[in-house]
Amino acid sequence: MNPGREGKMEKYKCSVCFYVYDPERGDPKSGIPPGTAFEDLPDNWTCPMCRSAKSKFSPSKPRHFSHPPGS
Repeated sequence: MNPGREGKMEKYKCSVCFYVYDPERGDPKSGIPPGTAFEDLPDNWTCPMCRSAKSKFSPSKPRHFSHPPGS
């Protein structure tokens, strides 16, 4: 884990296959331990699903569902 990081680390989504990199899980198959922020991934890291470059990822926006009034 990266002790210098404060707060929750952001998830990133692949724009090609929509895989979501979750820093809390890391990417063990690629040797990336849990707690590794996306920014700390090696430049040559690729999407484990479609092998797209790190540059194809963007911050994943959490979904917020609104409830109709009175529900």
